[in-house]
Amino acid sequence: MMHSFEDILEAAKRGGKKNMVVPRPVAADFPVLARASAAGLIRPCFVGNGGTLKALASGSLPAEGEYEILEENDPQRVLGRALAAVRDGAGDILMQGGIAAEDLLRALRDRDAGLLPAGGGVSHVSVFPLLKTEKLILITDTYIHNHPNLVEKQQILTNALQLARLMGIETPKTAVLAAIEQVNPGIPSTLDAAILSKMAERRQFGKAVVEGPLDIDCALSQTAAKRKGLQSTVTGDVDIYLVPEIDTGYLLAQALVFIGRMQTAGIVVGTSRPVILNLPFVSPENRIVEIALACLLCEGGEANG
Repeated sequence: MMHSFEDILEAAKRGGKKNMVVPRPVAADFPVLARASAAGLIRPCFVGNGGTLKALASGSLPAEGEYEILEENDPQRVLGRALAAVRDGAGDILMQGGIAAEDLLRALRDRDAGLLPAGGGVSHVSVFPLLKTEKLILITDTYIHNHPNLVEKQQILTNALQLARLMGIETPKTAVLAAIEQVNPGIPSTLDAAILSKMAERRQFGKAVVEGPLDIDCALSQTAAKRKGLQSTVTGDVDIYLVPEIDTGYLLAQALVFIGRMQTAGIVVGTSRPVILNLPFVSPENRIVEIALACLLCEGGEANG
């Protein structure tokens, strides 16, 4: 079981180098890619104007043999070339590079040219280390779904469970968060949480414990849960926090980083190959952890399990 970002990095290194495709990378990408290459995690493949890319790479990656360039001078075709390279097996991981996040996510969902398997659904998982307890927690969805319905939440949970198991958590404990800990027909998120909890009881998520609805204090504290009459093995020992919608997920991730001064790294899960976004609340130092997470997903098979 992995307890820290260092554990993730060490586990990823054991799997050998993966080919990472980066469409039209920006200057800030190259130091991260150089570190990941030197650590034995990846071999970068850049898509875009060859002359520009060689000039940018020369400041970070000293030898041309450490990377590959797919020449594409039409800006409208760069993302398509990158997706095709990953989809056809030339690349193992896709990184956002200089592509707008909205354009990338739209392209990923394209049933013909994207990376979304039949019946799959894409989501974003943020991983945080709890230093006092030497534990890693997952929060999802922290970027992609604005107002997920029950079916989408089922896929979001499935994606997070897969990543948690790759991190060595054999029986992940999930808190399905809502505003209150009681089922209230007037608050749809509590109904979704209760249904997901019942589905887990019937082993529809495999070996996992799912509890919901839970408000944040019950999820964090057994004392609070007992005070409110709840008995659960999840409270106080949560591995995955499943949020009801994007306002909660994105704001929670940002608050933990910017106010709580916590570290984080994230990954897109649910695609046929791992995808890394460039999110503003992930520090440059932790972007290599995101690459390591992507490498772990490669070792675990398809990113959607």
